[in-house]
Amino acid sequence: MIKIFKSIQFSTAPIMFAAWPGMGNVGIIAMDYLRTKLNAQVFAEIDMASFFIPDSIIVKDGNAQLPEIPGALFYFQNNPDVIIFESNAQVVGKDGITIIKTILSLADKFNVKQIYTAAAYAQPMSHNAPSKVHYAINHPSLLNKIKKYQVSAMPDGYIAGLNGLLLGIAATQDINACCFLGTIPSFASNLSYPKASLEIIKTFENILNIKLDHKELEDSIAIVNRQLAAIEDRIKEYFPSAMEKDEEMPDVKEEEVPHYIMEKIERLFMEVKQDKSKAKKLKEELDRWKLYELYEHRFLDLFKDDEKDT
Repeated sequence: MIKIFKSIQFSTAPIMFAAWPGMGNVGIIAMDYLRTKLNAQVFAEIDMASFFIPDSIIVKDGNAQLPEIPGALFYFQNNPDVIIFESNAQVVGKDGITIIKTILSLADKFNVKQIYTAAAYAQPMSHNAPSKVHYAINHPSLLNKIKKYQVSAMPDGYIAGLNGLLLGIAATQDINACCFLGTIPSFASNLSYPKASLEIIKTFENILNIKLDHKELEDSIAIVNRQLAAIEDRIKEYFPSAMEKDEEMPDVKEEEVPHYIMEKIERLFMEVKQDKSKAKKLKEELDRWKLYELYEHRFLDLFKDDEKDT
């Protein structure tokens, strides 16, 4: 299942980092940035063919073809000695367990003692609020070390997907693992949110005792902030008359309006994904707040799968 392209060695037990797509793309952005800045090189991959069941095809210029099989690559770097795993697919169920056990088998091969993953933690917060980093560990022995990085324990709850599976299965194999979760606005869960990724990157720097250039990530943050600010400003511009007509908002304070509306729009986007008949309600809400042009591409993307089936 693992294809190894290059024989590698480490002078010390390497630290492993791993990430998959998730809310706000927080984990994958952080991991990709770490890999790029360390100039880590590919040395192995997991063959994902047996885990990939396409439910549609891609048509370009009239030519139909199957979508590409998702990637699942291992990278390495010496000094600091690290292994970085990145995949662009979340796999659940028995296949997810198989993938995690495969990752851990490679970790065992290189005597990895610590694994760190990255994810998002959605909160009722403004995009202007600082992103904080929480942790979830799979063994108490990690606690003293983790606390040095100025992060706080994740509140009671659960971690879904491969991040959660890795923590649980690694514990059964006596491998210490920790998931760092950067807080993001709950209404931004379907958008890339690099602000949280940057805070996780800073935690990784402390772990590895290195310093990376943050400029590219900061540029991305500035772009996202402008997009979210434009949405908030548009809502503020039109909220007085709309509040008078909205019976759902009697207790909402003026400063809470943008957050309230964006959360409502996000809920509608999720509902339309499951039931296209609710698209009219979503479109009416976007028009009501004069937001359609800011969400147009995302709105139309909801119907791409339908077009492929025709």
